[in-house]
Parts: sequence; C-alpha cells; structure tokens
Amino acid sequence: MAVRTRKPTTPSSRYTSVRDFSELSDERPEKRLTEARAYRAGRSKGRISVRRKGGRHKRQYRMVDFKRDNHGVPGMVHAIQYDPNRSADLALVVFADGDKRYLLAPRGLRVGATVQSGPGSPIEIGNALPIGDLPLGIAIHNVELTPGRGGQLVRSAGNGAALIAREGEYATVRLPSGETRLIHVRCMASIGEIGNQDHMNVALGKAGRARWKGRRPKVRGVAMNPVDHPHGGGEGKASGGRHPVSPWGKLTKGMKTRNKRKRSSDFIVGKR
Repeated sequence: MAVRTRKPTTPSSRYTSVRDFSELSDERPEKRLTEARAYRAGRSKGRISVRRKGGRHKRQYRMVDFKRDNHGVPGMVHAIQYDPNRSADLALVVFADGDKRYLLAPRGLRVGATVQSGPGSPIEIGNALPIGDLPLGIAIHNVELTPGRGGQLVRSAGNGAALIAREGEYATVRLPSGETRLIHVRCMASIGEIGNQDHMNVALGKAGRARWKGRRPKVRGVAMNPVDHPHGGGEGKASGGRHPVSPWGKLTKGMKTRNKRKRSSDFIVGKR
C-alpha cells in the first residue's frame, strides 16, 4: 500500500495525504456478509458514556470470520476489499463448498491465492493453524486467547506477533505492544502480518475528515472553567497546579489501569 499526497489547491489539501487504493479490488461488498448496525455515538441508554463521538458517515458492518473453523476446506481469494470499520483490509474468500467468508488480509496475499485452515494446513501466508503446529519465529496475526473463541489479538493494520518459544501445552508469543505472554497450543493463529501497513502514515489534513469518521472536537481541560474540569480556571494559562487528571479526577499519566486480580495476568511473562 502507498500513501499519496494531494496537489495543494486549497490550504487543507497542502497537508492532506490519502491512501492509494489501486491494490484493492473494485467490487461492491458481498451483500450476504454485510449488515446494518445501529450507531449510538458513544451513548448508553441515551446518556453519553464515551465523549467526543458522533456525526460520522453511514457504514455497513462486514462480518469477518475470526474463528477460521472450516477446517480442511480450501478457498480461493476472490477479492481484497476496503473495510470502513477497521484499519485492516479484508479478503473475500470463496471456499470449495461454496461458502464465502471475509478474512483479515495479511501482507502479500493476492487475488487468486489459496487459503486453508486447520491442523495439517500448509505453512503459507493467510493459512490458519493451531499454534502448536507452527514453526518458531514465524509472524502470526488474529491470535486466539481461548481455543475456539476466535482471534482476539493482533488484528489491526501492519501488526504481527512472533512465536518465540513453545514448551508443553503453552507457547510464548511476543505481541506488537512488546508484551510477552503464554498462549495455549490449541489456540488458532493466522500466518503473516496484517496488510495496509502504511495506515499510520495517512494524515487527515483537515478537521472535516475527522468528523466524517465520527471524531468530534477535543477541548483541553485548562481551557475550561473550574466547574467543568479540575484543570480549569486560573489567571493566564494556568495548568491547574496538579498532575494531569480526567474530568472526574482520575490520574491520566502513569496510573496502572489493569485489574490486579485478573486471572489472565498469570500468563503474562513480560510486560510491555
């Protein structure tokens, strides 16, 4: 994937970069694999639970196969398509039994390639196997945490985890965050790194593009009144005279947010 810059015909286009979609297939989404989902704009029961959301463009949700549970059935990549709901691209795969599924498209997967899942599948880009069947040092994505639950880790553009060790019923995986954790060898993982690696290099260039994505403006706490934020008020550009906190007084820098009693903490070998 490449990133293109705009010809600066307006002030905003001078700083705007857009993705080059030439590598994607020029096809409409598979209708049977799309559905409408209500957009609640950060609201729960009518009240704002997540701030600064709302007003985005209408979009359809693509139902992605994170489980890869059709073992032993080969499929051909029919198209590589854009997905507005995530940073990664999707591969539309038509399987030998007539089933069609959307999969996360890894880097290097092309239209016409064959993919397969399950024990005994070839060690090739896009195939999914149990972690116990994969060679050490290989790059993986869409990694399960619980066997049969579906991939939960390493699903965004440009990311890839590394299988670095295996002993007994657990394998050691290094995640993109730098965290190293144990994962059961029966958990499935797909081979390769997620494509669209230049997603992070796209510059929106203007506030309007952020609004199209549903991202509303962010006001600094120091610019508010004391009634609205702990950092508000004061003469001149005062910062509140305290460590950075949220509007509700919670520390926002350096405070650990992970639950100390979480059971899965025992499987974390090295923190990020």
